[in-house]
Amino acid sequence: MNRADLVRQIRAAVDVEAVVGLTRDLVRIRSENPPGRESEIVGHLRERAPDLGLDAAVVETAPGRQNLLLTAGARPGAPVLLVNGHLDTVPVRPDAWRHEPFGGQVTDGRLYGRGSADMKGGVAAALTALQVCRSLGLELPCELVFHLVADEELGGAQGTAALVARDLVHADACLDPEPTGLRLCLAERGLMFATVATNGVPAHGSEPAKGRSAIISAAAIAQVLHDNEFPQNPHPLLGRTTCNVGTIRGGSGPNVVPEECRLEIDRRVLPGETLAMTEQGIVDRIASLGLARGTDYELRVDTFCEPSEIAEGHPFVEFVAAACTAMTGRAPGTTGLPFTTDARFMRNQLAIPSVVFGPGDLAVAHAVDEYVEVDALVTAVGVYAYLFAAFTGTPSMADNAGTSSAAAGAAGAPGAR
Repeated sequence: MNRADLVRQIRAAVDVEAVVGLTRDLVRIRSENPPGRESEIVGHLRERAPDLGLDAAVVETAPGRQNLLLTAGARPGAPVLLVNGHLDTVPVRPDAWRHEPFGGQVTDGRLYGRGSADMKGGVAAALTALQVCRSLGLELPCELVFHLVADEELGGAQGTAALVARDLVHADACLDPEPTGLRLCLAERGLMFATVATNGVPAHGSEPAKGRSAIISAAAIAQVLHDNEFPQNPHPLLGRTTCNVGTIRGGSGPNVVPEECRLEIDRRVLPGETLAMTEQGIVDRIASLGLARGTDYELRVDTFCEPSEIAEGHPFVEFVAAACTAMTGRAPGTTGLPFTTDARFMRNQLAIPSVVFGPGDLAVAHAVDEYVEVDALVTAVGVYAYLFAAFTGTPSMADNAGTSSAAAGAAGAPGAR
């Protein structure tokens, strides 16, 4: 079958109700993280797996924390295409929503609900794409594997990270259908969460000059971290690094000069920055205030997640771009994500070339009245079906994965994105 025939047949076979129905079903199953609650949605998808000709296995990494591994038939010697998608969502405050957050209501071409964009719509589109291939009787040239995982929203320790640690992730390329507005996401920032604890000298609040306020020191640190640009050339897709002071806690009462104050900071990391570089940048900024680590303050790194990227000229990137162009008639744009996804595990630890590409707008992910456009779901189904039907791997897939030079080790457990 030539490309034009494949495109025509896929377009004709895409079932709008199928992808909308599956997305709605997944949205209606609550899987907020914390606490996780992935077991119910895993059970639902496991029951549907035989209808798609998928072999299913469940990997439980902690009580109630389940990951679903699906395989579309073993093909010894065939290239392996992995679809990695997470099933957990961020929590929701139902009283703030105009639309039922777990209803999957469709209004004016938008399907509403928590996880509709991030990323149950993408998961549903990928599974529906396989259904399209089955309905057309296409024999896939690859071994297609789905890892539908837990815990991505809080860093992946019970999800993809656990699968990697158990040596369960093997593929020639990976598609991650996170919401990117159907643009190719080729890079993502990493993050460092850290705590700065300042030390003071307590005194009576009526005579503050006899003490040293830990809150005043913390306020100066917060200001210098907020104001200063860290020395890093802008990334073409990610821009500059950022540092956010998210919390400040200190003092015991208004009549006591505070002895201790704590800041929690979120420093976003660009490809090329290591843990050591990122930590030292914080220390250098604070040193400009005349404050010494170990005497005036302590710095503890709580979480470090690596940035990651893949080269725009990588064969898998070009393949996904060509599939999108074939199905839509226009070339997709490229973008970067200001936060981390599970693609970093494949890119950095396993050298699996990975592209993040999916339906949904990042601006509404995690937001009140989250939604995904039905037209975007339909487009994604078509592009994914083409990918599945045409992926044969390339000799250079294992090269030029674009892995980050950031330190592989993380201080503490992987953290929220």
